[in-house]
Amino acid sequence: MTTSLLLALAAFALVSSITPGPNNLMLLASGINFGFRRTLPHMAGVALGFTVMVAIVGAATASVTALVPGLLGIVKWVSVAYLLYLAWKIATAPLPDAQGRGRARPMTFLAAAAFQWVNPKAWTMALTAATAYLPAHDRSAAVVAMALVFGAVNLPSVGLWAVLGTSLRRFLADPVRLRWFNVAAALTLVATLYPVLASAR
Repeated sequence: MTTSLLLALAAFALVSSITPGPNNLMLLASGINFGFRRTLPHMAGVALGFTVMVAIVGAATASVTALVPGLLGIVKWVSVAYLLYLAWKIATAPLPDAQGRGRARPMTFLAAAAFQWVNPKAWTMALTAATAYLPAHDRSAAVVAMALVFGAVNLPSVGLWAVLGTSLRRFLADPVRLRWFNVAAALTLVATLYPVLASAR
């Protein structure tokens, strides 16, 4: 992979990783509801899970889509259904009790890593990177380089959203404000599905 192509890939990875999407909105909500320390497994699961996904998608894009032409369509609708479920869970998350303990729990490392496979934005990022930035020659080394670039960029990018959420905890200590925030976050998460649904028309 040439230096210019690597720099272009790094710029794409940064912009796509740091802009709002399902992962970042969920990490923002987790930072607010559970704090930074309890959100760390969620962050690590997103970063590592997406890095692994990028490597697998990059290595298998051409052959898998040729063998199963309708696979991406199936993944799209499974993703839509799961994100709607997550939005409902965020909107209806139980508020902390008087001792600051709620029944809700932050997403685990494994759940966050597995979520990448039903995250429409993650699929878009991985497929775009694999089709636009991977050279035709020396593809194996380029896939490794692509995964490393996303791994290096993704963790600090998603971490910023968790930090932002943590910084808003005091303001949202009021249960009414927290409830309104959770509903707004859920609606915003649903809004991220618009490009997916629009492309299905």
